Amino acid sequence: MPDGAGAAPRPGVVEEQRWPVLREGTWPVALLPFGATEPHNTHLPYGTDTILAREVAARVAAACLSRGVRVAALPALPYGVNTTQLDLPFTINVMPSTQLALLRDVVRSVAPHGVRALVLLNAHGGNELRALVRELQPETPVILSIVNWWQAGDPAVFVEPGDHAGELETAALLHVAPHLVHADRTTWGTGAARASRFEGVRRGWAWLPRRWTQVTDDTGVGDPRAATAEAGAQFVAQAVERIAAFCEAMATADPAALYARD
Repeated sequence: MPDGAGAAPRPGVVEEQRWPVLREGTWPVALLPFGATEPHNTHLPYGTDTILAREVAARVAAACLSRGVRVAALPALPYGVNTTQLDLPFTINVMPSTQLALLRDVVRSVAPHGVRALVLLNAHGGNELRALVRELQPETPVILSIVNWWQAGDPAVFVEPGDHAGELETAALLHVAPHLVHADRTTWGTGAARASRFEGVRRGWAWLPRRWTQVTDDTGVGDPRAATAEAGAQFVAQAVERIAAFCEAMATADPAALYARD
């Protein structure tokens, strides 16, 4: 809920609504935020990904509803794939197979009630959701899609966006939930990361999972110290507008005509 006692339910946020509100009419699009529970450098909370995914989803739903498109923001999933961070205390890992089972159940739950498109709103790099969509799409008429929210805005507003708890995430949280960001910037880690020993990984044509405590001493990747709430507000607003436009298009998309004809 937003800060402040007695705050009104946010438009389209399912967990804050009453049944009479949601049973009226149809909701053609639902947003399912995917977060994580893991350290985020020394200055951001463990729930950073979940907080940002939940807030972006709520703002997208509100923006769509203000333009007459009914988009429902589902409760955020607070656990993500964190198989290589389990040596960090209270990191919670769920396997991709667990995500697949859960996503299948969510799809089966919303499909009978008029949801035509389900947008997986991802906020955690370890949640590689494409394989889930590829497996589930053939068995459901619901259009499944993925949006990584941090890729929806223009990173040019940052000096160095960073990869994990860097300037982008820090700025976004300074805007969304500044009370959760450690106030003393002198204690923030620099987010310095060690490069892979393998040339293919460094050049990007090979990949292997990062052992987090081998890569970084403060759990961050990317320097957060230039982050400002103003840059965070600008980036979040742009991401919300772009994602809202995508959801509005999904609301009327024809599954048999998803590609432009020559």
